[in-house]
Amino acid sequence: MNNKSKLNIVAAIFAFTISLILLTGYTVSANTKKFIVTEFGAVKDGKTLNTSVIQTLIDKANKKGGGTIVFPEGKYLSGSLQMKSNVNLHFEKGAVLLGSTNPYDYKKVEMPGRPDSPKKDDNSQMAFLVAHKAHNFTLSGDGKIDGQGRALALNIDSLHHAGVLIDPKYNTRRNRPNETARPKLFRFSQCDNVNILDLNLHNGSCWGLSFELCKDLTLDNLKIVNRAYWNNDGMDITDCTRVKVMNCDVNSADDGICLKSYYPGHCNDTILIENCVVRTSASAVKFGTASYGGFKNVTIRNIKVYDTFRSAIAIESVDGATIENIDVSNITAKNTGNAIFIRLGHRGGEKPGIVKNVHIHDIKVQVPFGVPDEAYDMRGPAVNFFHNPIPSSITGIPGHCVENVRIENVEITHPGRASKGMAYVPLSRLDQVPEKIGNYPEFSMFGELPAWAFYVRHVKGITIKNVKLKLEDEDFRPAFIFDNVKGIEMNEVQLPQSNHKQIILKDSQKVSLGSDLESTKREL
Repeated sequence: MNNKSKLNIVAAIFAFTISLILLTGYTVSANTKKFIVTEFGAVKDGKTLNTSVIQTLIDKANKKGGGTIVFPEGKYLSGSLQMKSNVNLHFEKGAVLLGSTNPYDYKKVEMPGRPDSPKKDDNSQMAFLVAHKAHNFTLSGDGKIDGQGRALALNIDSLHHAGVLIDPKYNTRRNRPNETARPKLFRFSQCDNVNILDLNLHNGSCWGLSFELCKDLTLDNLKIVNRAYWNNDGMDITDCTRVKVMNCDVNSADDGICLKSYYPGHCNDTILIENCVVRTSASAVKFGTASYGGFKNVTIRNIKVYDTFRSAIAIESVDGATIENIDVSNITAKNTGNAIFIRLGHRGGEKPGIVKNVHIHDIKVQVPFGVPDEAYDMRGPAVNFFHNPIPSSITGIPGHCVENVRIENVEITHPGRASKGMAYVPLSRLDQVPEKIGNYPEFSMFGELPAWAFYVRHVKGITIKNVKLKLEDEDFRPAFIFDNVKGIEMNEVQLPQSNHKQIILKDSQKVSLGSDLESTKREL
């Protein structure tokens, strides 16, 4: 073979590699050296603690320029492991990495160079897999990572009550250790070019997959079951840039896919969440509640939600964050407690944030009369007040409006069966609905609401088009309440037949309703 032919072959291989990167979005590691853990002393009996063996191998591979650590079939028990740059973990079919249930096998990793967050009450750097400023690595395979979180959390709880390992933030009202005392499943901070692919990820003692201040992160084809204990979010993405969450199945006790912002001056930017299935005893896809920096350019599409206690979509800025340019589409939610929750409040931060340019379209939601997650062992917490089925809500606060919201091509089925004997806010007392400016944001935060489909207050610019609202039984409340809303456009809205007005306007201006809706409007 002459030199020209050799050059052509090299060029072809290079072109193929570049094409693969462009098509998949994954970074292909040039280092293909493999390290089989069992060849370096790891014992796969599920009983022998392998922390030192695995960590030594990670460090060794890192010093050699990188490579892939392979876990063959078997159960490998370990405490905290710290990821390093250019070192991949690959789990073959039947391989299970088990988290130790001994709290002393987990350590808090120092992470110098992280920005300071005003919120310090619920977040730590302790996890089963930890990474700080580690770049260019992949976790993959047909195997499983299981944090054994329930046993671990109960041991942490027992040590606290025995006076051996005191949690200074212990939640005495709810009888459980604070989130800062319980290791997450993953905690990756300030990492770039990270891929988590094809794995089964189970049972952290706190949040599941936690990523902060990362860039170029891909989560693809993951099966996440994180419902071992309280505060078991599926995944939390905090102030990250260029993130893809695709083809994931999430079953969590707390929020399923959650975007957070802990750091003023930072934000989640250019986020894609698509083709996922979510079941949760909180909200399926959520922005917040930590919301100090921002959320920008987020696309959420093709999501299936079922048996979910709170909202299918929850978009919240309560700590000063800017939320803008959000596109949510093709959501199907069955047996879900609430369809849409959008909230601008002022719990923290120097001043209220901004929520604007939110487009929600092509969604279909079925809201049940009963509790959506009653068949599960970890259920959403019951509220301490009587209420009828709770509508979707879009709310700002006095002087700070949610801006430019479009809701199009939407079908929501509500159960009806509201009773004035259970709870009642008459239209003459709409001011009775509290502002709750500084409260924790969730769909039930206002108590009983005087509408069955949408409650809209302190909003500037809302378009509702091609929306079909259905009732399975009668409801004495109107479908829509608009209170202090400027700029309302409603067209092609289908409402169930009723002998009372379905669109109530209070202190609202610049209202444009389709001709078929004028007859069902009432101004207070």
